[in-house]
Amino acid sequence: MFKQLVMAVATLAATMGLAMAQVDVNKADQAALDSVKGIGPATSKAIIDERAKGPYKDWADFETRVKGIGPKSAIKLSEAGLQINGQGKQGAAAPANVKKDAKLAEKK
Repeated sequence: MFKQLVMAVATLAATMGLAMAQVDVNKADQAALDSVKGIGPATSKAIIDERAKGPYKDWADFETRVKGIGPKSAIKLSEAGLQINGQGKQGAAAPANVKKDAKLAEKK
């Protein structure tokens, strides 16, 4: 019984972390963008200022429009949980929380 309770709490914690870790660049406010590892106040402001001109279509559009974001940094941001229209950057590893959820599911 105790083991099941611990697994339930661990699954809940992992799920909550996953929900918090995913940040869509077209919907997030500055605080949410700042919560992504690799994005600071200046970058989040640049993202929001550029987004005011129109939503980001995809990762290529994002990289072109936001100064200082190139393919390598876009992959790191995607791995940290940043998404564009619900999609991570192709070629990026899944965020750490997604990997943890997959391992927990395998153990069940």
